Amino acid sequence: MRYRPLGQTGIQVSPYALGALMFATAMGNDPGDSARIIHKAIDAGINVIDTADAYGDSEEVVGTALAGRRDDVVLATKFGRPTGQDPNNQGASRRWIVTAVENSLRRLRTDHIDLYQLHVPDPHTDVEETLAALTDLIGSGKVRAIGASHSPASAIVEAQWVARRRGLARFHTEQPPYSILNRGIEREILPTAQRFGMGTLVWGPLGQGLLTGRVRRDHNDLSRAGLFRHLTDERRLEAVEKLVPLAAEAGLPMTHLAIAFTIAHPGVTCALLGARTEAQLDDLLAGMDVTLPDDVLDRIDEIVPPGTDVGALDQAYQPPALQDPGLRRRPRTARAAA
Repeated sequence: MRYRPLGQTGIQVSPYALGALMFATAMGNDPGDSARIIHKAIDAGINVIDTADAYGDSEEVVGTALAGRRDDVVLATKFGRPTGQDPNNQGASRRWIVTAVENSLRRLRTDHIDLYQLHVPDPHTDVEETLAALTDLIGSGKVRAIGASHSPASAIVEAQWVARRRGLARFHTEQPPYSILNRGIEREILPTAQRFGMGTLVWGPLGQGLLTGRVRRDHNDLSRAGLFRHLTDERRLEAVEKLVPLAAEAGLPMTHLAIAFTIAHPGVTCALLGARTEAQLDDLLAGMDVTLPDDVLDRIDEIVPPGTDVGALDQAYQPPALQDPGLRRRPRTARAAA
């Protein structure tokens, strides 16, 4: 395993990281099976495990599985998404951060979190408030480094500027979606992160199932395909139909082509693998040493041009300005006066 620097934290991490969303029992996994997957990943050299307080009981499952092996991993978790009905049990306020971190520490059965990340942007909280609270957590030893997720480039720049201006801890990492099918972050997010020396932990490298090769235009063996728009998006399926023969020509399974592409970008630190079974993990581990030659990368660029997204992931973050029509339209009275 060739390790990579996690931004400028001084921490070395594996190019494969283990995403823990699937370990929540609500996803159908038995905690014992999840523990075996975690142990196998660690034994293979994967030293990053990423979870979140909003992933059901994933933190508890991970914490139990790491008993006796806590120091073998860079443990990352996230806060900010709703964890209940209380409107204050979410977001990036100091009030919630100091509560959320204690909850995560208890569930993870540890006294510190190596990487504590803001799960989604919080437009209602001043970033200075957030960074000040996180800076205090670092000072207390409960958190080693901080990061964010789903941030637009402008928010990355703002957070870096505020941290420098106010003498606060800065975000050292960003966690965006990235795959052959979703390359939009190549346009601004990755260059901005590189500019500030940030590490990136990218999620969805398999296009949330489409890049396994098991979902095709004429057939699919995923019963959940009808539940997720991105699995039936004709534009994405068309791209997959072009990638399947490319993988075959390269002598690679689709999964290996997809992951190797993702970690080939110099701005990507590691790709989060959402293995749900040991067999899935074994398949991904078998492609750990795959490096794509330039001609294959050029062919991928022809199918999905750099900096473009083919459709959108159902789980991708949508900013308020896209969700609320009122933020995109002038009031009628204002339009009439104009």
